[in-house]
Amino acid sequence: MKAVLPALARPLVEPQLPPGLDVHWFMSTDEAVALVADADIGWLDNNDPREWARAVAAASRLQWLSTIYAGLDALDTNLLRTRGTRVTNGSGVNAHTVAEYAVMGALVAAKRFDQVVRAADRHEWPTDAPGKLELFESKALVIGYGTIGRLIGERLAAFGVEVTGVTRSGAAGTVGPDAWRALLPETDWVFLAAPATPQSRAMIGAEELAAMKPSAWIVNVGRGELIDQDALIEACARRRIGGAFLDTVTPEPLPPEHPLWSTANVIHSMHLSGRSQTRMFLRAAALFVENARAFAEGRPLRNEVDLAAGY
Repeated sequence: MKAVLPALARPLVEPQLPPGLDVHWFMSTDEAVALVADADIGWLDNNDPREWARAVAAASRLQWLSTIYAGLDALDTNLLRTRGTRVTNGSGVNAHTVAEYAVMGALVAAKRFDQVVRAADRHEWPTDAPGKLELFESKALVIGYGTIGRLIGERLAAFGVEVTGVTRSGAAGTVGPDAWRALLPETDWVFLAAPATPQSRAMIGAEELAAMKPSAWIVNVGRGELIDQDALIEACARRRIGGAFLDTVTPEPLPPEHPLWSTANVIHSMHLSGRSQTRMFLRAAALFVENARAFAEGRPLRNEVDLAAGY
């Protein structure tokens, strides 16, 4: 059984791999593409989504694709389904740091700490605080109450926030996809931690923004496609909402001339939430080894993705 894996992971996974694997290690996308045509197992991640998709597309016989990423929106999931490729993702690998980043985003927005930092850069000493919102006794919607969403909710609860989770199924303790919009007029914080699917794209649009409180903020650590960015730009420019803390946008990187950079009350963090930690790759390597052993033994794989749903 042939496996094509990143050379960077070799020291972490090679000593623990199950016997019988014919392992090939790659350093570049071109190397991965050259090796993967007849591979059974592939871990083909690349920081450039287009290069990742190129490597995956070349893997025509792949039985199992492993990825450190949670979202698969860069890939042709219909092609993977047609080929019969099973996919496991990295859900949970960076969940804690993304949840911490989301709560940081709310705190930065509440106290407008971005403006505090800029005042310090100018050597100014303000006599008043630029942000006066409190998380205590505020209300939050966390849309996408999976691994990351639940961790966001737990951390917000410690600040005294009343949290409502939103799930596709409307599972116990959450609301479903048809109920959350009715809660927008009383919500102070809208956290987006959902995957990008045909159903979730532009889920925050002009109608949703119009329903929000004038003081409410959006914190997006999901995908840029979850928001209608043109509608967001207009809503922020006209002060119809408090603002938005955006870890994810579309496209990425955001072009320097894009109006979202200069839109009033929009704070950017350039998709750094998942990278702001030191143990993600260690967790990813341990997850791959666990699944490699399970795959070799015919046991269920951890974090297997429903390709029809996209996550």
